[in-house]
Amino acid sequence: PKTVARALSSLSPEFPYGLEPGADTWLTEVAWREFYQHLMFHEPRLSRGENYQTETQGLPWRDAEEDFQAWCDGRTGFPIVDAGMRQLNETGWMHNRLRMIVANFLVKDLLIDWRKGEQYFMRNLVDGSFPANNGGWQWSASVGTDAVPYFRVFNPVRQSEKFDPDGIYIRTWIKELADVPSKHIHWPHSYLKQHKTGYVSP
Repeated sequence: PKTVARALSSLSPEFPYGLEPGADTWLTEVAWREFYQHLMFHEPRLSRGENYQTETQGLPWRDAEEDFQAWCDGRTGFPIVDAGMRQLNETGWMHNRLRMIVANFLVKDLLIDWRKGEQYFMRNLVDGSFPANNGGWQWSASVGTDAVPYFRVFNPVRQSEKFDPDGIYIRTWIKELADVPSKHIHWPHSYLKQHKTGYVSP
């Protein structure tokens, strides 16, 4: 990353630290990628599905294949989660914020083993990197290095309101919600009782 930063800084003296807008975000992602590659090298047990935090190794997970399949298919009844999974299934990609939202939902709302989500991502992501994917999932499950605290559970409705306030992203990927008014888009189930669209209930 330092070599990349030096190269970017030579582009223009007009930008802080010589980085064009957006380049700092890109550089941060490169640093995370390198971090997880080094972590995997020094802790090969991670490649065998072990938690980085060994004291979390025995966490009980639900064996809920139907719920897992609903998550995979984008049929959970939580629009932001379903939109993210449908985008992944159709394009092989989703924004990092959505990766965190859907991962957090799988492990902290559905209580399904993070390794199942990790494997699903690796089968479907066109930009999948095993070390980074493993690290991201362990972070979401609160079992990795520098992990999100176990008590931090993303509220998918609040995440949706914050990052897709007008529901544009949701409507793009969930055709059943294309005509739902914005005030109902993040949690449409009361509205859908009177206006059937075929969207699943949670």
